[in-house]
Amino acid sequence: MKTTVLVLGALSSLSFTAAFPAFPGNLFGRAKATATATSSHSAPPTKSHPTSQAHTSFHGTPTITGALTASSIGSGISSGKIAPSATTYPSDGKLHNAEPAPYVPAGGVGTNGTIPVYNAKSDFDYESLALALYQEWIELDLFQDGLKRFSEKDFKAAGLKSQDRELIAFMAQQEVGHATMLSNILGAQAPQQCSYVYPYTTVQEFIDFSQKVTRFGESGVYGFLPHLDSREAAALLTQSITTEARQQMIFRQFQGLHPMPVWFEAGVPQSWAWTLLAPYISSCPSNQTRLVWQNFPGLKILNQPSLSTAGGGGNNTASNNTLGAGTNVVKGQKNPGSSDCGATVTPKKYTQLSFPGRRVSLQWDAPGQPIGPNNSYVTSTQAGKAKYVAWVSQLNVTYSPLRINGNSSRGYTTQPDLETYQGDPAINGTVFIAITDSNPFLTPFNISLINPHVVAGPALFQAG
Repeated sequence: MKTTVLVLGALSSLSFTAAFPAFPGNLFGRAKATATATSSHSAPPTKSHPTSQAHTSFHGTPTITGALTASSIGSGISSGKIAPSATTYPSDGKLHNAEPAPYVPAGGVGTNGTIPVYNAKSDFDYESLALALYQEWIELDLFQDGLKRFSEKDFKAAGLKSQDRELIAFMAQQEVGHATMLSNILGAQAPQQCSYVYPYTTVQEFIDFSQKVTRFGESGVYGFLPHLDSREAAALLTQSITTEARQQMIFRQFQGLHPMPVWFEAGVPQSWAWTLLAPYISSCPSNQTRLVWQNFPGLKILNQPSLSTAGGGGNNTASNNTLGAGTNVVKGQKNPGSSDCGATVTPKKYTQLSFPGRRVSLQWDAPGQPIGPNNSYVTSTQAGKAKYVAWVSQLNVTYSPLRINGNSSRGYTTQPDLETYQGDPAINGTVFIAITDSNPFLTPFNISLINPHVVAGPALFQAG
């Protein structure tokens, strides 16, 4: 099998559009930066992609079923002990080793002058980067679809201007660059763009859906980025995911939400991101590269907080007010009912949409459901009985008791009351929740250890 190797002498294969070269000194292409989207013959080309897609559900029988698996699978990964070397550095502000060069302290990864190779260096790398590419492809199609499906008049009725449409169009161009970069890192078997199906029927729903898609796209990368064996690929991915973070903030502003009501952004495991993404992929090419990640059963929030019910101090959110499990997009009105719900850079008076002690009603699916491209993946869980709701927000993984209605797959919990640090409510912004069978202590760096305990979810809870 031919291996993809991208070294300094072949960096021009990491293609970007001439409008926004992403590397200092144009090391990856000699195109001159311009303010328009015109192409340049001296810049490397972008990845080809369809400009018009059908957005219909898949009907048929999958030719292959289930996630990608290896010939041998271990029994699982359990929490270990702290490595002895992890606590030996004195951290006293002094230099403890010789400097390899003037003004260069000892240590670091990839700092010894070796030529960087921008490729996947393990199965973990390839599967993680492939998931990120699936994400970039859907965002490209999503942004284009919203602009095609809704007219400038529709956007104006939702409080958005023609310049806002142009900004969304530029976001689509950014996704072309992101998809090109990841495709070149992964090589010939990189996932291709698929066909998608979306739940929205109004501009408001499109904006809410986009805000949530970019949320789990961003957090899904944060979850695996520090674990990549390929630090070179991690460096490039950092430069693209920070752009996506800006996209997510802009969609929040389009909704009239506070652009960034949290001090930290959460990271989530790859299987959480794939669970949220896969339901919107209708079909993929027959030779499409498959993913190893798990699809958990869907989790629906029956009383999702929204701007129209914010600040009431009670549990007055309409029942069953979302378009479905996972993203839990709020059913939008065709015309905004209040000037407080329109697009704004920063709200005049910021109020969280939810509050500690608020009752959150939930409903979840049974495992074994076909999902994702060509209905070829199957939802599953390794967990026991549902007992808790995990709240993943900022730096915290917090649990609240789950109250189940009899023997059904319905229940409720109450929003926890905690702060990341004093003055920073931990449950704020767009939060990830999941139903679990236990409450293991986890931190941002080992959050994937929660997966064996997930009964259903994640779902996106709009706390602020």
